[in-house]
Amino acid sequence: MKDQPKPTADLVRQLRTRLGLTQEKLAARLGVTFPTINRWENGRANPSPLALKQIEDLLAALGEEGDDLRSQYFPKKAI
Repeated sequence: MKDQPKPTADLVRQLRTRLGLTQEKLAARLGVTFPTINRWENGRANPSPLALKQIEDLLAALGEEGDDLRSQYFPKKAI
């Protein structure tokens, strides 16, 4: 049985916590609205592919502190 992908809500919440940001501040950093971040964290909506790329970039900027989340949510694709 394949592992199910982790819910995006967990990713957004953990990233925000690691960055020490409020939902409002993370929204500003990603160029979205506060209600958008709130919907993502509550599992009522999912980030767009562009937003997911921005989230991955923020994790990369965290260096080792973000590596575990990057490997969980953004596994490397075989070429």
